[in-house]
Amino acid sequence: MQPWIELVINGRLAGVRGCLLAAAVLCAGFGSGHGAKAAEPDPEAKAVAAVTAHAVPGFWDPRRRPERPDLSRLTVIRFLTETDYPPFNYTGPDGNPAGFNVDLARALCEEIKVTCTVQMRRFETLLDALAGNRGDAIIASLAVTPQTRAKVDFTDPYYRAPGRFVARKDAVMPEIRPEYLEGKKVGAIAGSAHEAYLKAMFTDAELHSYPNDEALRGGLKRGEVDFIFGDAISLAFWINGTDSDNCCAFSGGPFTESRYFGEGVGIAVRKGNDLLRQSLNWALFRLWEKGRYTDLWLRYFSVSPF
Repeated sequence: MQPWIELVINGRLAGVRGCLLAAAVLCAGFGSGHGAKAAEPDPEAKAVAAVTAHAVPGFWDPRRRPERPDLSRLTVIRFLTETDYPPFNYTGPDGNPAGFNVDLARALCEEIKVTCTVQMRRFETLLDALAGNRGDAIIASLAVTPQTRAKVDFTDPYYRAPGRFVARKDAVMPEIRPEYLEGKKVGAIAGSAHEAYLKAMFTDAELHSYPNDEALRGGLKRGEVDFIFGDAISLAFWINGTDSDNCCAFSGGPFTESRYFGEGVGIAVRKGNDLLRQSLNWALFRLWEKGRYTDLWLRYFSVSPF
């Protein structure tokens, strides 16, 4: 099942089931079909197409409301997070934990109406700290993988790190398909999942491999390649930062195939702690339903990775 996506249109939310979209790019179902006349889109679909929307990731289907667990059995949630992974986790000016993950943890505790603590640790120590009962849940952009699933249980994903194409602003495409990039020069980091995806799916593009992010982005700015393909979250901050010199923008929508880009990011709890996992899932849905997740996302991501 594909994720549910929120598009912020003129200050209101429009949920769209189907392919993940960026800006005003719509799924094929909203556009013209091949050899057949497409149905006229409804007014909301037209509104989505007519504006540059800010896509907010959401993995909660409003038709599948999670059951409310017995929250009275929870008295405190001790969150563990990373020390230095801005904007998700970092030390604020007052010396306290800050960032998207930290604010989300606090919002979850408010929704559950339980005391909440947030402790910062080095990323590589988080799983051992959870196993040693030095915390109850890890909220630190921990990817859901077969390896991590073997050690912990996860909530539903609360965001993903999709792949995105970036082009110079004078060459942006509203949609990208393999046939559109035939003969185009496309850069990616050597040995990355993004390079592997290009090799598998964009076989007619001319692939250029770079050793690191700096070289990759520099290649696009210098015109060595027509597009680059990489991690959408880091690219979003580069596009919006000073290092890009306002050169470039996302081209087409995000790619989220789990085989290449993972299952997403969830909150980790100790194996078998179903009460906490279910309570966090319930609270995540409630925050999304109330628009609080969207408000938080827009606060941290002025250029959406989605």
